[in-house]
This record gives sequence, C-alpha cells and structure tokens, in this order.
Amino acid sequence: MRRRKIVLSLSVSVLVALGACSKTPDQTGSAPTGTAELDGSSSSLDASTPIKTLMDSIVDPAADGIWESVATISDENGLHKRAPRTPEEWQQVRRHAVTLIEAMNLVMMKGRPAAPAGTPPKAGELTPAQIDALLRTDHETLAAFAKNVQTTTRSAIAAIDKRDPGALFEAGSAIDHACESCHMTFWYPDIQDPRLQHLKPQ
Repeated sequence: MRRRKIVLSLSVSVLVALGACSKTPDQTGSAPTGTAELDGSSSSLDASTPIKTLMDSIVDPAADGIWESVATISDENGLHKRAPRTPEEWQQVRRHAVTLIEAMNLVMMKGRPAAPAGTPPKAGELTPAQIDALLRTDHETLAAFAKNVQTTTRSAIAAIDKRDPGALFEAGSAIDHACESCHMTFWYPDIQDPRLQHLKPQ
C-alpha cells in the first residue's frame, strides 16, 4: 500500500509538471524553454552561421558521403566498382542522405549570411555582400533550389532502401545538378543576369 501511494504521488507530480509545461506564453509569462517557431524568418531561431560554413561543416560531407558511395575506379589492376555491400555500409550512406535533407532546412532559413565577414571571393564568384543582396531579394529561388536538393536526396534514400547501386548513382548525379544550379544562380551567376544590374559583380 505504501508503494502504491508513492507511485500515485509521483504520477500526480508528473501531471502537474506537464501541465505547467503546456501553458501558453500568456499563462506563464514566457514560452517554455527549448521551444522555437519553425518559421525560417522567426527571431527565435539562430541563423547567424553563414551558408558557407554550413556547406563546409554539414552539406559537403553529407553530399560527399553519397557521391563517393558508388563509383567506378580505374587503377593499374583495371576497373573496380565500388558500392555499399553490408547493411552497415548502406545505413551509413542513408545517414548522409538524411543529414543532407535536414541541412537544406538550415540553408533555407531567412537572414543567414552567405559567408563569414571578410571572406575573399573565389575566382568568378560574387563577393559575400553581393550574394547577401541576392539572397535578400530572391530568397524564394534559394528555397526552391534547397527543396530540389531534398527531393533528389529522397530519391537517393529510395535507392538505398532498395539496395540499388545504379539508382543511387543516378540520384547522386541529380543531387549534384541541383547543387550546382544553386551555385550558378547565387555564387557565380552569368554576368548578364538582370539581378546583378545594381550589384557591380567583380
């Protein structure tokens, strides 16, 4: 009987705690800790990490994990085909694909700078300030490219789940095209692009 009373007491305590957590900001005076609006323009989300940093830290490693999983290698011993073989290897490629899909949600967040301050542009690239200007005025296009990367990466996941190296290779090519299309639009667009008329690309 004593044990039952203790369990009941704990249950009531948990319910009280859950009730407090479920209160709206108007009831408690502030939003519950750990919550965030999922709108990319919300000030409750931290979009201070530049897109270039996301690319270097998350996007490129995830995409490379997909692209490098299937390949034909030529060496002194001839041609060798590389593809995932064990369940663990397929699972690792799948993790890369899931990471790439979620990374695109981070890329789509509004207000994120193109690159860290003072980053010099590579040959043929716009300056970070010029890219920032394009991102501010044409965010819908950036979001469309990011969603295309997600769509093509889902095709890669379908191929992974079917253990189909050929389909995975084709999906990887589609991901590469989706990524490069975004780069050509925002990082090194054609000099005649009408969006650049006020940016004076270097």
